[in-house]
Amino acid sequence: MGFAAIAVSTTGTALAQSVSVTLNGTPLNLSPAPQERAGRIFVPLRGIFEQLGASVVYQNGIINAQGNGRAVSLHIGSTQATVNGQPQNLDVAPFVVGASTYVPLRFVSQALGAGVNYDAANKIVALSNGGAPAVPAPPSTMHLHLGAIRPARDASVPARRPTIEAQFDGGRADPNTLKITLDDLDITTSTSRSPSGFVFSPPSDLQSMRHTVRVTGNDASGAPFEARWSFTSGTSGVQTTLAGVFPADGTLVRSQFTVGGHTLPGAVVVVQVGAAGNASTVAGAVGSILGLGGGVNVRNEVTASPDGSFSTVIAVNAPPGTSLQMVVNATDPGTKSAARPVARTLTVR
Repeated sequence: MGFAAIAVSTTGTALAQSVSVTLNGTPLNLSPAPQERAGRIFVPLRGIFEQLGASVVYQNGIINAQGNGRAVSLHIGSTQATVNGQPQNLDVAPFVVGASTYVPLRFVSQALGAGVNYDAANKIVALSNGGAPAVPAPPSTMHLHLGAIRPARDASVPARRPTIEAQFDGGRADPNTLKITLDDLDITTSTSRSPSGFVFSPPSDLQSMRHTVRVTGNDASGAPFEARWSFTSGTSGVQTTLAGVFPADGTLVRSQFTVGGHTLPGAVVVVQVGAAGNASTVAGAVGSILGLGGGVNVRNEVTASPDGSFSTVIAVNAPPGTSLQMVVNATDPGTKSAARPVARTLTVR
């Protein structure tokens, strides 16, 4: 993956390498170094955009950045771009030099809500967050982003096998399109996915290091989204367990039924139930897609009592004969260790 970059107008014959860039007054150490073309200063996109709160995906000559409630798309060699789905014109096109990709600074920074000021005398490009009004998104477009997550962003957790979970804000996802990676390893098929989020319980120990979770997919309207966060895992070997989970696999249930069982005292238990439709290839699997068929999707979160017992009432608006998938996860409140998930296939009677 190359690096992309941004540009601002310059005057005179100053070399781009002598230009410095600051963000909210803090100098940025950019690599590769800035370049000048057609009277513009270009600097590495990824280093700046991520500090502006945006994530970037570069593939097949297309640059997609999302952050601060905005979505920006550019094409290598083209002066046509979009901001929140609205067409925009660039006065200079993104280009590639070696393994690095560059785009014009002023346009991209302002599109993501940053103010841009160029001090020609001192050769300083000053960026500031919140310097430009947001470009309104078309009413038909949903821009999903991460809401509640486990482990928290930039958190350090003791567990070697922490629960990894995210809920979506700003709309609902198409669970069929979700792709989840952990340190660039695809964990999608081991993850329970639903329109409202996903949950993953590592089947083996993670290294004690910083990890990055990335999720891509489409929202319910078909608009693409991408989000990520990082955390650091520890060395704790505390094992969280789930036992005696009911209803049993294959049970006929009413449209309202109780889910219960036992785990560690004080553990956070998440129960997900979704309509399985006719997708027999995923029915009953922990890495299931919840919310197919009639679109039924329920997520309940409860805390286990001091003796480790838990129960919660699930209410589904589904007709008799609907096949349901249920996945139960539990997380130790101290170490954040994940229990091995329990999956059930149920049918509404």
